[in-house]
Amino acid sequence: MGLLDGLGQFGLGGLEGMNIYETQAGAKGQDAAPEAPKAPQEQDFLFDKSFQCPLCDKEFKARTVKIGKAKLVGTDLDLRPKYENIDMLKYDVILCPNCGYAALSRYFKFLTAVQATKIKEAISRSFKPQADTKEIYTYDEALERYKLTLANAIVKLAKPSEKAYICLKTAWLLRGQAEHLDPAAPDYTKKKEEVEAEENEFLRNALEGFLAARQTEGYPMCGMDESTVDYLIAVTAMRFEQFDVSSKLVSGIIVSPGANPRMKEKARDLREMLMAKIKEQQKKR
Repeated sequence: MGLLDGLGQFGLGGLEGMNIYETQAGAKGQDAAPEAPKAPQEQDFLFDKSFQCPLCDKEFKARTVKIGKAKLVGTDLDLRPKYENIDMLKYDVILCPNCGYAALSRYFKFLTAVQATKIKEAISRSFKPQADTKEIYTYDEALERYKLTLANAIVKLAKPSEKAYICLKTAWLLRGQAEHLDPAAPDYTKKKEEVEAEENEFLRNALEGFLAARQTEGYPMCGMDESTVDYLIAVTAMRFEQFDVSSKLVSGIIVSPGANPRMKEKARDLREMLMAKIKEQQKKR
């Protein structure tokens, strides 16, 4: 005899063979296995923020990262920030979909009358209004926004530091794109090489711009103090084997009374890497 034999009289004969201790599929009782927590999605970190364009005065909304939502998990040697579950760099450009004015969030509100005229003539006149209703941006879409931002900066005759900062962040974005390419894709190797080559091109221009800005502009620069800017230049110069430039700036940071202990420590680590690269280069000669 089964424990549930006899239920057939109630029309429930199909239940007579049930296992008393087996949890029903889909049941949510006390003994049901807890559901695995849902992994955060990129859109969970975003919301639509309203902006008023300083060029055309029209209001629009743009995808923006929620403050304090994303968790910083580390930085690259050149201070590129890396966050869990989202690449925040994809959302640092604010683009007016009506007139084509675009800038990094830090600079968006600041536009002189002369700059506005230049952008209207060179960009807005030919710009095709965009229907920006995307929930998230792909790397390619974010890259297009950065390039339009750089075009705006060039047209409005922005300071070298602003253009250098745009190039730096574009390079960081491309690095993120390379990291997210699918290794199983048939064109993976070719695509990775293309993205890395483009990253290097933007880094070279960032280096050129920051070196120029260092001679003509004051601090803070792009929100960074002097030792941070010098460190960025030193890292990038080392990447392109400009060892004399890198060595001079690293030494300056280490002895600077204004540099904070954390930056001094980074500079010391960079000096060791720099010396190793110099020795390696000398062996090849």
